[in-house]
Amino acid sequence: MIDQLARAATSLEGQFFLPRGGGHKSDRFGYYGYCPPERPLREERRFASVDLIGIEKSAFASVSRLLRRGFEMTFLSRRTLLAGGGLLLGAACTRRFATPDQAGTLPIPRLLDARDHGQRIGLRAQEGETTFFPGRRSATMGYNGSYLGPTLRVHRGDDVTVTVSNNLSADTTVHWHGLLVPGELDGSPHQTISPGETWRPTLPIRQPAATLFYHSHAHGRTAEQVYAGLAGLLFVTDEEEQGLGLPSDYGVDDLPILIQDRQFVDGRLVLPAGMMVALDGRRGNVILVNGAYNPRADVPRSLVRLRLVNGSNARTYDLSFSDGRAFYWIGTEGGLLEKSVELQSLTLASGQRAEILVDFSDGKPVSLVSAPDQSTLRMHGMGMMHRHEASENNAGNETVLTFSPRLASSKRGSTTLPLLLASRAVPNPATVVARRRLVLNMRLGGMMDSDEEPLTINHRRFDMDRIDEEVELGAVEIWKVSGQKMAHPFHIHGVHFDVLSRDGEEPDLLDQGPRDTIVVDEPVELLIRFDQPASKAPFLFHCHILEHEDEGMMGQFSVT
Repeated sequence: MIDQLARAATSLEGQFFLPRGGGHKSDRFGYYGYCPPERPLREERRFASVDLIGIEKSAFASVSRLLRRGFEMTFLSRRTLLAGGGLLLGAACTRRFATPDQAGTLPIPRLLDARDHGQRIGLRAQEGETTFFPGRRSATMGYNGSYLGPTLRVHRGDDVTVTVSNNLSADTTVHWHGLLVPGELDGSPHQTISPGETWRPTLPIRQPAATLFYHSHAHGRTAEQVYAGLAGLLFVTDEEEQGLGLPSDYGVDDLPILIQDRQFVDGRLVLPAGMMVALDGRRGNVILVNGAYNPRADVPRSLVRLRLVNGSNARTYDLSFSDGRAFYWIGTEGGLLEKSVELQSLTLASGQRAEILVDFSDGKPVSLVSAPDQSTLRMHGMGMMHRHEASENNAGNETVLTFSPRLASSKRGSTTLPLLLASRAVPNPATVVARRRLVLNMRLGGMMDSDEEPLTINHRRFDMDRIDEEVELGAVEIWKVSGQKMAHPFHIHGVHFDVLSRDGEEPDLLDQGPRDTIVVDEPVELLIRFDQPASKAPFLFHCHILEHEDEGMMGQFSVT
């Protein structure tokens, strides 16, 4: 197959997905194939050309899938194909864009508190244009705006009705990532919203305070739609949290921090495609926070609460402060920890969240930085090691955002850390009724062999008509989950779980607390209680590298 493709190498023209304009015909997402004529391709950087005419699904499918779907592909050299560069669109045509040193103040998404709106919230998925860099507009998607969505706040014990309208030209969904609701309210592909249609779930809020995440979960299009901007934050609050004296002035000392990496060419958002994107996930050359590049947050000289959310498609962030200062980890995906943990660095994989407290009372400016991404694909079996080349800053730490402690707090700022946070009941391992084994499979040969599926769980590609696991309502189980070829962020819908062990040993320090997304490479044991029913519609479990999810590394389970 490789030789056949290599012999077909005839074209020098590469393809990009760039924002609409220039007279080229764009696809339904506003992107079109284009290589800037100002910089011709260098012969030594030749790569594949993909004919985009008639694309009905994602353009980042495997080679074999693209061929089976009838797309014309021409490879320019066997060497670039074997090097993994043959389908990494953008390597040859990318021109450096001088990003500004400072983009301005940190944007704070509008806060929609359900109690302020009669327990009714409206979300509208829509297409638009966003100017990430001066004078350069990009085609994007968002909720109630052109990119990203408002922060939603709901209260424990309430029932909240959300009206979701689809103003897109494609199907979509809204998944409440981390919210414990029945399967038919979860916002999975089973709750698809067609263009022009509306979905109106009433969500029972019955869980402790936590920082959650909502985003598109459209079947086969999750990666594209989240990348384009269909995501936002969801806060659950309760009386116990409010009584702790934690910073709670939204946008002042309680900051939403949605971190994403995106690929830009000449200041415009592009959608990378190809075989390596399908395998490694989309990874960008620019880090955005709340949709802004390198913003500055003006904060009070006191303890400040940062609600960190990794909204990237694939990248893992290793976060710390530029001056090495310590901070206090107080919460994870499922809510507050029992007591704070002093740290100097924190790792967040795609879909994971963390709440931290940072003391800015010294008044010194400081930056939140991320170490180079080490979560990319290992390809020893193909005689090489893939080194991701999307980021131009892999030589050192990248600035995520900068803090300028110069505000007077709207109320008396605190520098006192609560000793105890939230207590909770953990399932008793002695009550376990079943054990299950899941392996997130990567078969690199499947990218060239049409008889193999490259991205599966337990060697089965996702099928919406198949229930992979059947669970009893109220049961306590242990799931042993591991990955192949790389570290995978593994997410389970409808539950929070505890990590029992990692590779047969005690869990890592950062594994503690109630979780809904955990990194697996070596085998990890998860203790899970299934309290939410999923009889009318199943729950999902999947890799939260969104390209893996879309390509089939996902399964589903019923709870009855």
